Amino acid sequence: MIVKNAEVPSKALFAGASRKVLARGGGLMAVEARFAKGSVVDEHAHPHEQVSYVVSGRLVVTLGGRDETLGPGDSFYAGPGVPHAVRFLEDTVVTDTFTPQREDFL
Repeated sequence: MIVKNAEVPSKALFAGASRKVLARGGGLMAVEARFAKGSVVDEHAHPHEQVSYVVSGRLVVTLGGRDETLGPGDSFYAGPGVPHAVRFLEDTVVTDTFTPQREDFL
């Protein structure tokens, strides 16, 4: 499967946040997420494994009871059922990878 980012429609999540579901197949899914400075993703957990890679911008992730500031090139892993939250310090682009696929994103 080939996916060209420019051809994928963006879906608004809430004011200042959107996502694009990119390549996916089998049990794996890649998602591009964009967040405006000041956006917050409240603490949540899901049954999926998640790896998030910061493409641009800066964020603070709360994971395992610890806050960590991440910037371009940094990443984090949230295992199944692990609570995590994110605050965006700048306009930020993140690539999220999930397994299994997030059916709720389709």
